[in-house]
Amino acid sequence: MPRPARPARPVRPVRLAPPSWLTAGLRPEPTPIPWAAVVRASVALSAPLAVGLATGQAAYGALVSMGALSAVIGDTADAYRMRVFNIAVPQLFGALGVTLGTLVFGHGWLAVAALTLVALVSGMISSIGAVASVSGLLLLLNCVVGAGLPMPGPWWKAPLLLTLGGLFVLVLTLLGWPLRRAAPERASVAATYRALADLYEATGTPAYDEQRQAVTASLNQSYDLVLSRRTRRHGRAPHLVRLLSQLNVLIPLLEAAPAAHLRARLVGPLPAAIPAAVRELADAVEEGRTGTPVLDLPAPERPAERAVDHALRHAAAVVHKTDPDPYNVDDRLGRPAALRVRARRAARAVLFSEASWRYGLRLALCIGLAQALVSLIAVPRSYWVALTVTFVMKPDFGSVFSRAVLRAFGTAAGLVLAALVLAEVPRGWWDVPVMMVLAALIPAFSAKGYAFQTAAITPVILLLSDTLNQQGFDLVMPRLYDSLIGCAIALIAGYLLWPESWHTRIGDRLADAVADTAAYVRSAFAPGTEDGPAVRHRARRKLYRDLSAVRSEFQRALTEPPPTGPRAAAWWPLVVAVERIVDATTAARIRVAHGAPDPDPAEVAAVERELRELADGLRSSETLVEVRAELPGDENGVLAPLRQEVRAARAIAGPDLR
Repeated sequence: MPRPARPARPVRPVRLAPPSWLTAGLRPEPTPIPWAAVVRASVALSAPLAVGLATGQAAYGALVSMGALSAVIGDTADAYRMRVFNIAVPQLFGALGVTLGTLVFGHGWLAVAALTLVALVSGMISSIGAVASVSGLLLLLNCVVGAGLPMPGPWWKAPLLLTLGGLFVLVLTLLGWPLRRAAPERASVAATYRALADLYEATGTPAYDEQRQAVTASLNQSYDLVLSRRTRRHGRAPHLVRLLSQLNVLIPLLEAAPAAHLRARLVGPLPAAIPAAVRELADAVEEGRTGTPVLDLPAPERPAERAVDHALRHAAAVVHKTDPDPYNVDDRLGRPAALRVRARRAARAVLFSEASWRYGLRLALCIGLAQALVSLIAVPRSYWVALTVTFVMKPDFGSVFSRAVLRAFGTAAGLVLAALVLAEVPRGWWDVPVMMVLAALIPAFSAKGYAFQTAAITPVILLLSDTLNQQGFDLVMPRLYDSLIGCAIALIAGYLLWPESWHTRIGDRLADAVADTAAYVRSAFAPGTEDGPAVRHRARRKLYRDLSAVRSEFQRALTEPPPTGPRAAAWWPLVVAVERIVDATTAARIRVAHGAPDPDPAEVAAVERELRELADGLRSSETLVEVRAELPGDENGVLAPLRQEVRAARAIAGPDLR
């Protein structure tokens, strides 16, 4: 008897959609529009054009607006003193860059050699920090513009006009300083308290891990803002001393959160009075309130509850204190080293770091190829090729691959807008209202993502370039071709030819964080250690900063094509697991400090050993391998949650993507 035929399986429709790593940057970020920056950019870029037209020197006005554009892009800090630094220092490098570019303008292969050397220096100094990165960007960017566009003589005029544009933005930025000197710092500290309140509200829920990351980011930002302004002579800035003391007392509250999270998972949610009390402290910080705090908190019963209650009452007393003792405020939790020490470290990092030389050589190769190409092939206004390479190759702007793709999309969108303006709007005084609108889009779109920022900047640069060379609509299509050429050079010479080791980029950094976590476990519990609370606070803060940097690198890697993107996705759970191990260690330490029995030293040693073996495994392999960790111990003891998190980390395995 014949067997009945099996029913045919339904054919699933094939989804012809681009992969997520290609489209991730095309989705706008849900960030608010910085209206103050929008107004400032609109005025800073349009006013110089108006003055230039009124005085019959439109080219001079365009150069001042170009300098203002650079300052608008670089104005990313919150605190006023940091904004002075972030705007003024890069302008000096930009002036040097346009001077060098002007001197080699029209000199063919000499210009190629000069720009290649400047690119090497720009790439190497970019590894120092955020301000150095923007300074390196403007050094190379203005050198490219000076070597590609005819500048008004004599040689000093162009750098002077560009610097005036940057100073104009700086003056507009500082208009609110007399009224809001400490407002950014105070608002940042208050926001950290509110993030901590959200964290306590999320204890015992799946949202806890995500909210803890938000608290870490907010705490890092607050320390950076406050400590950047704090001087050695404490008495000169009493409001900063008070803000720093309010920030420091938040640390015990943050350290009690993991214990509260464990308690909420076992017993139930925390009383609503606790996050409400933290939000009340945030309001007191923001409003500068003093006096006697009134706290209506439930009586604590368990060690975790006692830790939260003690930390919250101490924080309330310090937040409402009028004049904290300036010499009793520990600012070593995040205080930067002395200027001489930082300068020595920066010089060592630039001259002897493999990463510094690697990036400098990559950028120099790409810029050299771009300039050599336009020297051999007649490309009108060829500076745009090297300009595209400069923006795409910036290491701290994200993945080179994704930036090249986003740059192409953003330039195409910006050129559509530029074509409409150049084709329909008469040149002259109409440039001023058009520039007011286009300039306002730059800070508004920059907050949404790199492609959107490129789309906003492109028509502004084209409009200013046309003021200098009067090519009109004929500029549009060559700029698109130049952008595509620049993106291709960056992808081939700056990305495909330099396959970075996964260990160099991710593995070793994550392994170092795991090894530091093992040391943190030992210092928290091992007998014979004399580390005090401040030492543990600093160790924990450093751990979370390092893990935050690793997390940022993973997020960049997730936007890259295979095998890097899938490998980053496979390793991502391990980053989360290490953060949870740090939390579990802190929770256990807090419980011991508030009455729970000390753990057995053998248990501590076993946990430390497993973490060090995990760190060694991360350094020696590019594939995650599951390991069944044997961690015996008291299942009701204080280290039981920590052992559980270590087992989970050791059990994470990923596909072989070599």
